[in-house]
Amino acid sequence: MPGAIEIPARDARAIPLRAGQCVRLVNTHGTQVVDAWAFMAGDPTEFMSMEHSRVGIGRVNPRLGDTMLSNRRRPILTLVEDTTPGIHDTLIAACDRYRYEQLGAKGYHANCTDNLRTALAKLGLTPPEAPAPLNLFMNIPIGADGAVRFEPTLAKPGDHVTLRAEADVVIVFSACPQDMVPINGREMMPRDVRYEVLT
Repeated sequence: MPGAIEIPARDARAIPLRAGQCVRLVNTHGTQVVDAWAFMAGDPTEFMSMEHSRVGIGRVNPRLGDTMLSNRRRPILTLVEDTTPGIHDTLIAACDRYRYEQLGAKGYHANCTDNLRTALAKLGLTPPEAPAPLNLFMNIPIGADGAVRFEPTLAKPGDHVTLRAEADVVIVFSACPQDMVPINGREMMPRDVRYEVLT
């Protein structure tokens, strides 16, 4: 993919996009979950909201053509291309130090919440909070009893999604460091992904 930029495993990147621009995210190895956020460029207190988006799209998992909404119910990102089986999660909060402590991690563990803050800080931005992310490629089946399970992604190597900015935004992708439950494949091995801003 010419012009593609790698996001190393356990790391994140913040990417400014103008309204109408698209970014393609490639699941290089087919096993990696990516937490995604979007903040309005001029006002980071307005951001992509999973709660508002679920109401707007009328379902838990976004499909091709669905537009995610901000916490002020304005269009912010649209899923315009998806070569995956279409399984992406809107329910699960970004991993953080507390999640890993509960899972038994000793000492500091890289996490998507810290990745978000670090990536935005490189652009001189501070998020007002860590909103629930759009968990791209993440497979969280919901049982008939309402229970959720953490299962390996169904994406294959090279599968990708393309997102279109509906306003001037800063989008953040975090290659999730989760290695204690099998969302990043049964080997539980975080891996790199790639992205490209399309003209």
